[in-house]
Amino acid sequence: MEESRRRSRRRFLAAAGAAGAVALAGCTAEQVDEEADDRTDGGSDDGGSDDGEEGGSDEEASTLTVATYSSFIDAPSSSPGPWLAETFEEEYGIEIEWATPENGVNHYIERRNAGADIDADLFVGLNVDDLVRIDDGADDPLFEAGALADVDGLDDVQDGLWFDPRDRVVPYATNYISLVYDGTATTAPETFEGLLDADHGGALITQNPSGSTTGRAFLLHTVHRFGADDQEGSGSDVDHEDYLDYWAALQENDVRVQGSWDDAYAAWSGGEAPMVVSYSTDQVFAAAEGADLEEHQVRFLDDQAYANPEGAAVFADADEPDLAREFLSFLLSPRVQGEIAELNVQFPATTTADLAAEYDELAKEPPDPVTFTYEELQGSVDGWIDAWERQFAEN
Repeated sequence: MEESRRRSRRRFLAAAGAAGAVALAGCTAEQVDEEADDRTDGGSDDGGSDDGEEGGSDEEASTLTVATYSSFIDAPSSSPGPWLAETFEEEYGIEIEWATPENGVNHYIERRNAGADIDADLFVGLNVDDLVRIDDGADDPLFEAGALADVDGLDDVQDGLWFDPRDRVVPYATNYISLVYDGTATTAPETFEGLLDADHGGALITQNPSGSTTGRAFLLHTVHRFGADDQEGSGSDVDHEDYLDYWAALQENDVRVQGSWDDAYAAWSGGEAPMVVSYSTDQVFAAAEGADLEEHQVRFLDDQAYANPEGAAVFADADEPDLAREFLSFLLSPRVQGEIAELNVQFPATTTADLAAEYDELAKEPPDPVTFTYEELQGSVDGWIDAWERQFAEN
């Protein structure tokens, strides 16, 4: 999100409209949902040299192919990709070639199962839901086991962000999914139950969990809070039998579900409802745009928000595995951690990121972050989403 970080999101949304908004990357800048298409388908230690061959052994080791979601490199607001590519080439003499397949990591699952070449060295932008889908859907391992052995900066990653039980994925950032509301138009409820009050009828816009990262995180938060058939809820004072019962009550209170974060945020920005499911870093981007922060308030329901770490992993058949690990070390360096956080409007993964003081003031962290582990999601998340889809369609 190096490009035009200061471009007005409001100008973009007004020009593009709810139907035409292009996915952004990062929290409010990601605000970008990586669409979960086809969900049911299943280093050099010398610092380099002056001749442009850093990080590799020969001349052919001059290009690293990095797969990611499209808004990581070309969001209409800001993206970290261009800055990362330019800086990595300056420091290592290695050119970055981006790959952004339309259906994301599913593209590589399909290629693995078809016996085709992967044609990329690593993937940037994985979350735990992606990893569960990969391990359930790929016939053979997609990512390299033991790839983290030579990566620098691992000790700086916050303990709570590690989500791969096989240690293939390095967390490089995280988001917290929360409510964002216009404080000039409403006072947001403090609890999940408060969303059901008649005063908030039709006031909330969220996203479809089958195709939206933010929508899926909000759904998973309700599963965590209220439970499911195979998952006990965390609330002792809950008035609903499970998350589906809670969603039925939300529907009765006229919750609006959009297909993507872009659509939902555009509708909210256009004044169609005062609350939207989004990211707790919303004020970071709003302040950069000179917006009225009172119109960009953050609410943590029950003092919680759903944590959604993002990570990067080396493909098992990478042509340049050593360079890929160099890139992972690069991602964890303090300067790069700070730039990714600001350009993608996320929280850094490490405790050593270089961040401006005002970033810490504007980016809101929940008192009680919640999330599901890989083991808790495996074998369950698809069923929870399928059940939600059936009930939502029937109602």
